[in-house]
Amino acid sequence: MEKICVAVRVRPPITQENPSGAFWKVEDNRISLHKLQGSPISGVSYAFDHVFDENCSNSVVYELLTKDIIHAAVDGFNGTAFAYGQTSSGKTFTMNGSSSDPGIIHRAVNDLFQKINTISDREFLIRVSYMEIYNEEINDLLAVQNQKLQIHESLERGIFVAGLREEIVNTAEQVMKLLGSGEVNRHFGETTMNARSSRSHTIFRVVIESKEKDTGYFDDYSSSDAIRVSVLNLVDLAGSERIAKTGAGGVRLREGKYINKSLMVLGNVINKLSDGAKQRAHIPYRDSKLTRILQPALGGNAKTSIICTVAPEEIHTEETKGTLLFASRAKRVTNCAQVNEILTDAALLKRQKLEIEELRRKLQGSHAKVLEQEILKLRNDMLKYELEREKLEMELEEERRSHKERDEYFRGQLMMIENLSSLVSDGDGSSSQDSMESPIEECNEKGDDFKTPCFKVAPKAFVAKRSNYSQLPDFSPLPDSFSNVADEDTWFKINKGYIANLDSIQATPARKVQSFPPEDATPNYLNKNYKMELQNLKRLLELVTDEKSELQRKLEEHIQLNDRLKGEMSELKQEALLARGIPQRLSESVASFKDIYEEVLSKMQSSTFEGKSSTTELLCSTSKMVPILFSALETHISNTIDGHKSSTGKISRIQECTIALSERLETTITSLILSETDDKQAKTPLCSCNFKVAPRSRYHLSIMVLFFIMLLGYLVSSFMILIF
Repeated sequence: MEKICVAVRVRPPITQENPSGAFWKVEDNRISLHKLQGSPISGVSYAFDHVFDENCSNSVVYELLTKDIIHAAVDGFNGTAFAYGQTSSGKTFTMNGSSSDPGIIHRAVNDLFQKINTISDREFLIRVSYMEIYNEEINDLLAVQNQKLQIHESLERGIFVAGLREEIVNTAEQVMKLLGSGEVNRHFGETTMNARSSRSHTIFRVVIESKEKDTGYFDDYSSSDAIRVSVLNLVDLAGSERIAKTGAGGVRLREGKYINKSLMVLGNVINKLSDGAKQRAHIPYRDSKLTRILQPALGGNAKTSIICTVAPEEIHTEETKGTLLFASRAKRVTNCAQVNEILTDAALLKRQKLEIEELRRKLQGSHAKVLEQEILKLRNDMLKYELEREKLEMELEEERRSHKERDEYFRGQLMMIENLSSLVSDGDGSSSQDSMESPIEECNEKGDDFKTPCFKVAPKAFVAKRSNYSQLPDFSPLPDSFSNVADEDTWFKINKGYIANLDSIQATPARKVQSFPPEDATPNYLNKNYKMELQNLKRLLELVTDEKSELQRKLEEHIQLNDRLKGEMSELKQEALLARGIPQRLSESVASFKDIYEEVLSKMQSSTFEGKSSTTELLCSTSKMVPILFSALETHISNTIDGHKSSTGKISRIQECTIALSERLETTITSLILSETDDKQAKTPLCSCNFKVAPRSRYHLSIMVLFFIMLLGYLVSSFMILIF
């Protein structure tokens, strides 16, 4: 029995803040909370196997905490190392590191192959896999198509993830390449506390198989040789979060809930394990997929080390206390680690060793170096086929189990139908006896609704209705639809004496039995069927992709058409705004023109003549009609601006004014002609004639100006009538 090795690492502060209340201080292997004056706070001091301050590098952490576990894994012991802490406390940096300071995973891989190269009396087979637990779903980071994998347990392999891709590696460079490809598929996100926050737990697993090298030929290979199989887990946990600090929402909030839930289950497991064997109750390993996978490392057959990362800032004091309490409990957990040896041919190394030796014996005399790559390729293919076969076997087992459950369900339904049929038959006999012994009124008694049914008609009618069910159906009923099942109301009517059409009442609709693969089907047969199904799904995916592209193209065309219509609509709106301003400007022009005319008219009327001739009277009377015409025109424009249609009366008024003006103009012109004729016939001195020409010329000029104004007003009014 040995305890879990627990260490605490304090990351450097992100911001240079001045502590106002307390700060964390590291002394040897102890971390404590001190007041600002320097005195420690009682009860807030913790001691661990190792405590690393902010100046410590990843190399020191690896040498003191993880190196012994890596060497023990080479010797056949299971090992696990994982980082725990709040978000943005430095877990991912501790496990992965940087180019200048590699983390625990990179140093462990290099040290693993260096240790193997120093062992000359054993041969090794190394397999690696990389998975993540995202929202309580296991995804394969080395094969993105392997999603939502399931956890299984067997006597030979223990707890394992079915369908997880494993790669056989020979060098540390191959492992680094696989790690890089896996990191690309990992889920990261941005929060207010961390720009690159891990949103999932990752587990990098290394399976190490080793055996003593053979000293003789193939015939000397004994089946009793022990094969060591050890599993090394390097885990980078996602950080615990407080929503108030991270500001998470939407997808980030959902991710945080799953992260906190799995970490809470991990804390519960540690609490149960730290209570001791006597007080220990049920360990909730199965409450989370993380604890289920790490079950051998927590109180089981493994050497385990935990590094808890904390943040030194004062605002994270409560989270740091929680991490240190978790580390204190984990320090009391004990494991029972032992070398894992397999003495059967079930180990993958022994099976491949037998096949490789047989191939080498057949290829004696050939160039071994040339065929070495081919042998390695065959080993990889064999491993892939083995994993695929196991996956298919598990899927077949699931199908068989579901088939068995469906058969049990169908048998239960048939038994229920038989019970109902027997119940109805008993009801027929009891109803006939009741009809012979008691009057019909007893059947209508209250409270007998759910007793043995009695019918008002002869029992033979019910038997005739039930005759269609005398033969067994040719189909197996499946619970797809219950639209024609006799509900409670129907049974109530039957009990009251109503004969329902029982041909339409069935327990379940008839449907042909689905075909399932025979139990003795070979994996090759199943593999062929699955490949055909995969090809059909690929063709369906191509059709859906083409349809999606066509819909995308149509969507782009509709978007372009919509943009063009929006542009035309904006242009029409601008033209409408300009058109709305035209009547207003015309109204303003008519009003200003009216003012000018009234001013001219007032000046003309202010001039007096010694004798008032007929021409002057006509001029004055005609000029008085012009303001009336302008007023009518101005009223018409105002109504048009307000949105009212021009009425017939207003247009007639303008026409009347125009006719009156025309008559006045004709009268005035006639008077002027008569006046000129009289002047020519009169015999007056030349001086008097010359004296009268000037006034008449002025009258002529005024009349022409007036005529021009009235003509302009008439044209404007006609134009407005045509427009509106």
